[in-house]
Parts: sequence; C-alpha cells; structure tokens
Amino acid sequence: MGERLERVGLYARVSTRGQTPENQLIALRDYARSRGWEVTAEFVDHGVSGGKDRRPQLDLMMDAARRRRLDRVLVARFDRFGRSIKHLILALEEFKALGVEFTSLGDCVDTGTPTGRLTFAVVAALAEFEQALIRERVQAGLQRARAQGKRLGRPPSRPEADPRPLRASGLSIRAIAKELGMSKSWVADALSGARPGARKGTY
Repeated sequence: MGERLERVGLYARVSTRGQTPENQLIALRDYARSRGWEVTAEFVDHGVSGGKDRRPQLDLMMDAARRRRLDRVLVARFDRFGRSIKHLILALEEFKALGVEFTSLGDCVDTGTPTGRLTFAVVAALAEFEQALIRERVQAGLQRARAQGKRLGRPPSRPEADPRPLRASGLSIRAIAKELGMSKSWVADALSGARPGARKGTY
C-alpha cells in the first residue's frame, strides 16, 4: 500500500461580498499540488471581518481539525486567518496539540519545519511579552492614581441622599445624578421606590 497523502484544508477569507477569494485559492491549490498534498476541503468565509474569532467556515475548519480529518491547514497570509495575535496564537497552540501543521504561504511560515516552529515560538513570546507590558502599565496607573489620592472603583452609596425634592423641582434624572454625585440608575431606582442599585440599566 502507498503512503497516505497529507490531508490539507485550505482556508480563505474576503472582507466584503464583492471580493473574490479565487486568487487566494488558486495559489493555495497550486502550492498544495506542488507539495504532493491532498486538498480534502476548502473553507471560505465571504464578507466576514478578520477581527472576529468566530466565523462560519473557520469554525467548520477547526471542527474538522479536532475530528482529525486534517493533517495541515494552509492559508494565504496570517491576516486572512485572523488579525488578532491572541487568536492566532491560541489557534496554533490548539493545532500543535492536535498534531495539525499550519502553513501561511505569504508569510513563509510552516510549523512543520524547524524554522517555522522557531518563528511561531518568537511570535508567541512577543505576544506574551506585550500582554505582560500591558498588565504592568495598568498596575502602574492604578498605583499612581492611589498615590495621588484618587478614588478608584464605583462611588460609595449615599443612603441619606434623597432625589425626590430635586425631582419635584423639575430637574432631570441626569441633573439629579450629577447634583448628588450618584449614578443615573441609582437615582431612577430611588425615585421608583426600588432599593437603589438593585437594578441594572441606563436611563
């Protein structure tokens, strides 16, 4: 018996209905053919933003990978697969756990090669470093605000505040909230007789 061909799923995406994915697919089919891979499925999302982690055809492709129906996923470029580094890293980590290789033709990245694995490791490390920097900035900002005496979080409740006289004088809920230093929802609850803060909403 001959050796089983590597089963490849092609993924293409266009942002608007007026665009065609055919140029992406032609390049992907030619590349797969030149490598002797078997294209078992083509997944194409039409008119879907790359910023969305969940897309109809992308979800089907991920399901096929989880069912071990694919050995490799082939895309034209990273930005066709997704514009979020976090999404890309998570997807590639899942492919790695499933034993599915990932190839981005335009970016010359193939996780089935040592160079491709190194590139992925560098991208993942940079993404983790970026998240660490963001956390550090947030913590530094909070510490600076506390040092300057700024109050953080929701304003404390003022049970003694009564918005009814102000309402009777003709003030709007927004104006009353500003006058008392309370939220609009707190004022609305107090005026309706409900326990202030018990109801969520915007007025």
